[in-house]
Amino acid sequence: MEKKSWNFDNSYAKLPQIFYTKQHPTAVRAPKLITFNDSLADLIGAPLQLEVFAGNEVPKGAQPLAQAYAGHQFGHFTMLGDGRAILLGEQITDSQDRFDIQLKGSGRTPYSRGGDGRATLGPMLREYIISEAMHKLGIPTTRSLAVVATGEVVRREKDLMGAVLTRVAKSHIRVGTFEFAAHFGSVEDVRSLADYTIARHFPETATLENKYLLLLRQVIERQAALIAKWQLVGFIHGVMNTDNMAISGQTMDYGPCAFMDVYHPDTVFSSIDIHGRYAYKNQPGIAAWNLARFAETLLPLFHENIHKAVQLAQEEAESFESLYQNHWLAGMRAKLGLFDERPDDKLLILDLLELMQQYEADYTNTFRCLTIDKRDGLFLFSAPDYQYWYERWRVRLKKQSQSTDESKALMKSHNPAVIPRNHRVEEALSAALEGDLSKMHQLLNALDNPYAYAPEQEEFSQLPPPEFCHYKTFCGT
Repeated sequence: MEKKSWNFDNSYAKLPQIFYTKQHPTAVRAPKLITFNDSLADLIGAPLQLEVFAGNEVPKGAQPLAQAYAGHQFGHFTMLGDGRAILLGEQITDSQDRFDIQLKGSGRTPYSRGGDGRATLGPMLREYIISEAMHKLGIPTTRSLAVVATGEVVRREKDLMGAVLTRVAKSHIRVGTFEFAAHFGSVEDVRSLADYTIARHFPETATLENKYLLLLRQVIERQAALIAKWQLVGFIHGVMNTDNMAISGQTMDYGPCAFMDVYHPDTVFSSIDIHGRYAYKNQPGIAAWNLARFAETLLPLFHENIHKAVQLAQEEAESFESLYQNHWLAGMRAKLGLFDERPDDKLLILDLLELMQQYEADYTNTFRCLTIDKRDGLFLFSAPDYQYWYERWRVRLKKQSQSTDESKALMKSHNPAVIPRNHRVEEALSAALEGDLSKMHQLLNALDNPYAYAPEQEEFSQLPPPEFCHYKTFCGT
């Protein structure tokens, strides 16, 4: 087997100095490897080096830095930056793919704003589990390469075990990075960042006319597809601030996120989202709002006439809703085994969702049961109005040329049999904090192929106990 090795480049460090501060991670006392992602390591050619993942050593070729960015947090603009993260550089694979390697929880930086720059083991393992689950579900996401315990105490409400997570991303360029450039830098700083982003993520547009408008268009397209994928599996990010929206179109920053059990559009898990700004039903609208903030940063690059620039930006921004709806509707059709498009499909879908809300049906298991023709286990299935809906659906299926088996195969590929149920995640984390990683590995194994419908996944599809009906999540620090 070919030996893995670091092959770092540092293209981000070639941006103007305003965008970062050179900063080494802070060494830790007694690092211990908790988990390592072998499949991701194989993908990017990363070696298993405990001291690197702990922040005690900087690999050859790396140029550690903390990125500067700003962001609208719950609608309010503020200066931010990597307050507890260090970007080591970009790993270049044999196929010339480029991946950011970032240490999260690696100590104070100039952007820490009074924080200690550290992270605790529970939230880092949570990001590892959820990000891998998202990847297996086919949703663009940052991924976790390793979690290392530091052997040091991190003081929060109580003393907790410190940890460092190694995160892998296409990049860590955020909407908030552009907001930072527009607010604190010059037009040329914005242009430098835009040119860099185009070269890194959209190189095919680099020589085209009005490439900056095309940058906006492609970011909107990626976000419309991403948010639709979230909605289709019942994922609630929890903190959709502009600094948590990646230009690459990957899901990033798994703080108070969770997956919906009982279907309700108003579902909120985050303890700090007291007004439901980032509720499940609001995620598409918030994405559009964030993208409007992104468009504003690019206005000077669109046209020298500000009124024309605004007009161009508005035309692009208004495309998000139709793009999102098309992705969502196509996904929902697939979840119901529908290959073609008919005018009444959206009503059929919305009627099912209304019934699921009325009868407090589990989101994932409703579609799972439809997929495998299981008609018990949920109160919804015994309701007369559901029986009427079910017959409408069966009639609709018969109007297409594909067979029942083909429809079931389509449904299987779009309706996960398992998701990272909140109670299972908490169970795994509680055991891990006591030194027992077996439950976490069992959960990860069950999530490895969520569309398999394997017998061993059955127990992980079970509904949560009653005490999880009011489950809350917290921004892990």
